[in-house]
Amino acid sequence: MELALVIVVVVVALGFDYTNGFHDAANAIATSVSTRALTPRAALLMAAFFNLVGALLGTEVATTIAEDIITLSDVAAHTGLVVVLSALVGAVIWNLLTWWFGLPSSSTHALIGGLTGVGVASGVTVHWDAILDKVVVPMVFSPLLGFLVAFGVMVGVLWLVRNRPPGRTTRRFRLAQTVSAAAMALGHGLQDAQKTMGVIVLALVAGGFHTGDTIPLWVKIAAATAISLGTYSGGWRIMRTLGRKIIELDPARGFVAESVSAVVLYANAYWLHAPVSTTHTITSAIMGVGATRRLSAVRWGVAKNIAIAWVLTIPAAALVGAVVFLGLDALIG
Repeated sequence: MELALVIVVVVVALGFDYTNGFHDAANAIATSVSTRALTPRAALLMAAFFNLVGALLGTEVATTIAEDIITLSDVAAHTGLVVVLSALVGAVIWNLLTWWFGLPSSSTHALIGGLTGVGVASGVTVHWDAILDKVVVPMVFSPLLGFLVAFGVMVGVLWLVRNRPPGRTTRRFRLAQTVSAAAMALGHGLQDAQKTMGVIVLALVAGGFHTGDTIPLWVKIAAATAISLGTYSGGWRIMRTLGRKIIELDPARGFVAESVSAVVLYANAYWLHAPVSTTHTITSAIMGVGATRRLSAVRWGVAKNIAIAWVLTIPAAALVGAVVFLGLDALIG
């Protein structure tokens, strides 16, 4: 029974990873596509490739998800697997809902919300201190940091190129966006694919099929492949929101937004081991570079809708995950 549940959890986890890919494909490429630095198909291919590479570059975020959100060692294997499965279902449902409405919500926080809600419903140990330090605090400060740094860097860039020929400068920034979009895609893989790795390891440990804190190679490859395939399948609804509805981007602003976002993602993954949202980071950076034009250039009504989705993500995914757990536990418990 446990083996069958483990297989189901792994399949659903990879399905979540796939939805993460097409849900968050816009994070890496919306700015490059909207400024015409890259064609949509070339951007998707590049993002899928660098998602794959980024997913294989570290395990710090995966370890955080596997060990620091909930503990399943003190419950039966069957219960632990149902907990993980329910959390994944809650996250996938929220991902699909926000994708349908074109809202760039956080797959990261959907997954953490699912784990937290199911943890409360099932009575397993929830590490609230770690959630505060590694989820809530970065959730608040990463977007603020993205906005402020992007604003400051953009002001500096505008000053540096103030006397340069506009046409040549724009062409150069379009070329530079190829690099910044690749860096953003690498950061997306480094952050988001690792979260799925952590969930799969959590299920393997709960089922008694893995010990220790290492990430098996097959888990890394499977998660990296799933998010890359999801990215290649696209995410046009959210791409339109990020690329055009918040602000009309030019190549210089697109380059700065992507570069700042990539740095924030790397810093959180390698130094803080914090599973931050790529969606929150790039969206706030886009708002930051847009605000250098003038505050009214940012469509704050769209930004407000995005912010509402951010606030709702963790509690909504937690609620869905808890309901799914109660249903599954009654059905197969």
